[in-house]
Formats: sequence, structure tokens, C-alpha cells
Amino acid sequence: MTGVSISGILGKIGRVFGLANERKRQERLVIAAVAAAVLVGLAVTVLGPWKALAIGSGAVVAALTLWKPEIAVLILAIGLPLEPFLLKFVPDEIYVHARYASEILVYVLFASALLRVWRDRKRPVTPLDLPFVLFLLTAVASMAVNAVPLGTGILGIRQITRFVLVFFAVVWLRPKEVQVRWLTVVMLTVVALESVLGIIQSLSGGLLDEFLVPSERRFFESIQLTTGTDQFWSPGSRIFATMGRYDQLGTFLCFFLLLAVGLLYCLHRDRISSRNLKVVLVLGVLALIMTMSRASWFGFALGVLAIGAWMMGDRRIRLGILAAVIAVIGYLVYNGVTVRYSTEYRGQTAVERLFESFSYERWRGEYYGMGRLYWMVQTPAVVVRSSPFLGVGPGQYGGGAVTALGNTRAYEKLNLPYGVYGTEGYIDNNWFSIWGETGTIGWLFYLWMFYALAVVSWRLWRKAADPWVKGLALGFFGALLAVTFQAFLATYLEVRTLAFYFWAYAGFVVAFAKKEKVIG
Repeated sequence: MTGVSISGILGKIGRVFGLANERKRQERLVIAAVAAAVLVGLAVTVLGPWKALAIGSGAVVAALTLWKPEIAVLILAIGLPLEPFLLKFVPDEIYVHARYASEILVYVLFASALLRVWRDRKRPVTPLDLPFVLFLLTAVASMAVNAVPLGTGILGIRQITRFVLVFFAVVWLRPKEVQVRWLTVVMLTVVALESVLGIIQSLSGGLLDEFLVPSERRFFESIQLTTGTDQFWSPGSRIFATMGRYDQLGTFLCFFLLLAVGLLYCLHRDRISSRNLKVVLVLGVLALIMTMSRASWFGFALGVLAIGAWMMGDRRIRLGILAAVIAVIGYLVYNGVTVRYSTEYRGQTAVERLFESFSYERWRGEYYGMGRLYWMVQTPAVVVRSSPFLGVGPGQYGGGAVTALGNTRAYEKLNLPYGVYGTEGYIDNNWFSIWGETGTIGWLFYLWMFYALAVVSWRLWRKAADPWVKGLALGFFGALLAVTFQAFLATYLEVRTLAFYFWAYAGFVVAFAKKEKVIG
């Protein structure tokens, strides 16, 4: 009787203080832990440790993204610059999983944003809705007209539109200014760290190149997953940090440095922000020069001209342009350099590489060597002429999908060599690749999206009350011009280390424009 009474009393005390519930909770946790351990053991036994790790970590990240999609944006933003380097150390058995993990995360992010739209029963309208849908319809029509195999056509459309989904996801998530501000701070920190690593790489005289460069080509059956980097330049002469290629680092730096320039103009009264931005700009510009990427140099110069000389009317920029022109003319006269006959060679200096951009001899060699200039001529003269309105079909000409699939169908039909140098598939020109694949109609719809972004960023810069938002819009406008120009020189609209950030910040600008009621 006494024992029963004491038991009853202890039970009541446990219920009062929640000890019984705590005991049940602990029991459930133990059961869950045991079940998880059993599942992990089965996965490792059946799939092997590497595949089990890849699938398990992917499932955790996907679950976090569905719960809090903003986490995916942060993971992608920090991870993509490191991806080319980290993939070097991934075993072949899980390489395909690791290679496409970031892209799958983009789709999960898009799905999560779509679920939020469905839950809220309200989808924000954007200026890109109509042109993007029309572009997709044109691409599908081109597939049908050209009898493109379904799988090939889907891969071709995916190659050029996958990161556009980030734009819509970001706008639908309605990001807060503080979130974008902190993300930008994180990315400018990454820019500074990549720049420092690149500078150390240059000072080491190429000793770090072999460790950093991802030279190995990787395949999944007949599909080429990674082309690998052919280091045709002298060790230490071009820096690339963790991004595998000098132009990928260059375009990445160019994009964020232009954002920093825009922010610096609008946050000049904030001493701490101005000082930090100046540090990033000094390190970044120095690294940008060391990349020896002319597309990045000219893109950055174009963006600075647009931001400083045109939009802000900065006399210092205008005087700087005049001084640069005088210095270039003086250098040519003093050293007797004949630009007409300049050609590329290993160990070329930055100044020589700059002048070589305007060399007739280089242009002639590039044309007859079936380089970029050759395809600038052949695309309108042969490819577009053969199918001016709808093109030759997605995944058929000039882009990354053609290279990955080894697809020579359109080239053989038109009696053209297989891309750059007759072997690579791509044509080093995103705009002309889109023009060739989707025709003039698809090309104009894609250009419409860029024009719409330019209009929105311009209006937001003019009307935003918050200096930080104003600076972001100003910097993005300059970066937009840079990316538009760079897409004529390579397939940068498909490159992860640029395309993701371009479309993400495009989404931020449009989202802020809607909050500021700059657009409806």
C-alpha cells in the first residue's frame, strides 16, 4: 500500500514537472537514433560509404532548403567559387553526384519558392515573366520544327535557362534588405579572400598552379561532365585561385567589384562601409589585372564608365579615361610597338596582352584558326541564314550542351567544323549560340529580359530612398552591361561562377523595386 502511494506521488510529481514527458521524449530520441543508425548502416552496406555520404548530405541540404530556402542561396553563394577546386578531390564513384549537386539545389530552391507562392496564394509579377515564357515556347517550337531528340532538346534548354530559375525563386521569396546586405558582405569577403589567394598564387611563381588547377576531364558514360583546364599559359602568369580558369575568376571579380563601385558611390558618407569597400576594390582590381582575362578587364572598364562617367557624372573617371588614352599613345610612340602584328605568346605581359586585343594579325589568325571571330562571321552567314526565325534547335549549336553530348548533327548538316578549333563544340559566344539555336525570335526574347533588367535597375537607382538599395541598383546596372558584353566573348551565361550571382542579384533588384513601388 505504501509502495503504491509513493509510486503515485512520484508519478504526480513527474507529471507536474514534465518528467514523464521528458522520459517519453528521451525514449523516442533513442528509438530515432537507433533507426537512423540502422538506415545509415544499410545505406553504407548497399551503396558504399561515399555514395551513402553524398545521398545523405544531399537529403539533409534539400530538407533544409524546403524548410528555409534562404539557406540554399547562402550555401550556393559561398560554395560555387570553391566548387571547381573541391571537385578535384571527389572520387569517380560519386563525381556525377557532386558535379550536379549545386544544380539540383537550384531546382530544389525553385520548388521551395514555388511552394511558398502556392501557400501564400500570391505570385509576385516580374518584368521577366512574359519574355521568359515566350523564350521557352520558342525553344520548344524550335525543337519540334527541327525534330530535335527530346533528351537533347531538354538539355539544351536547361543549359541556358537553369540559373534564370534563381531569379524567379529570389523574387518569390521576397528577400529582406538585411538578408541581402549580409549576403553581399559575405560575398565581398569571399572576393577579398579569392583575390589574396590569387595574388599569393602569382607571387609563388606558379608553384600553386598544379595544386589549384582542375586539369582532369571527367565523363559519365558518353557525356562529358567536366572539360578540365588546359593550362596553355605559363605557370604563374595568370591567376585563377579556386575557380579553375583565369577568366572564371576574372568575370567573378568583375561582377562583384562593379557592385562594390556602385555601393561606394552611394555609401560614401558611411566611413566604415567606404573603408571596407575600398580595401575590397584595391585587392580585387589588383587580382583582376593578374587574371590576364581581357573579357573581365573590358567588362569592368565598361561598367565603371557606365557607373562613374555616365550615371554619376564623375569628373575623376572622365579625367582618368583621358589620362589612360594619353598614356597608351605615349607608350606606343616611345616603345615603337606595332599593334598590327602583335600575337599571343607564353609569358606575355599585361600591357602586351591588352594591345594584342586590337591586333589585325591576331584577328586574322583567330578567324583562319576557327576561333571566336570565325564563328561571329559564320553564325549569321550560315547558321541563322539556314533557319532565321527558329534556329537549328536547342542543344544543337555553340553551347555547353553540344560539347557535353558531343553533338555534331547541326555542324555536319551545315558543313561547318565542330565549334572552336573544329573540335570543341562551343563557339565562345553565348549570344550567337542562342541566336543559332533558337533563331532571331528566341534571341530577341532573351535580349528582352536583359533590357527589362536594365530598365528596372535604372529606375530603382533613380528613385530608391535607401542609399544601400540605391548603390546595389547602381552597381548591378554596371555589372549588367559588363555581363552583356562578356557573353559575346564566351559562354559566360552558362558558367556557374557568374550566372548564379547575376540572376540572384537580378532577383534582388527586382524584389526591391517592387517594395519601393518602382514597378508594379
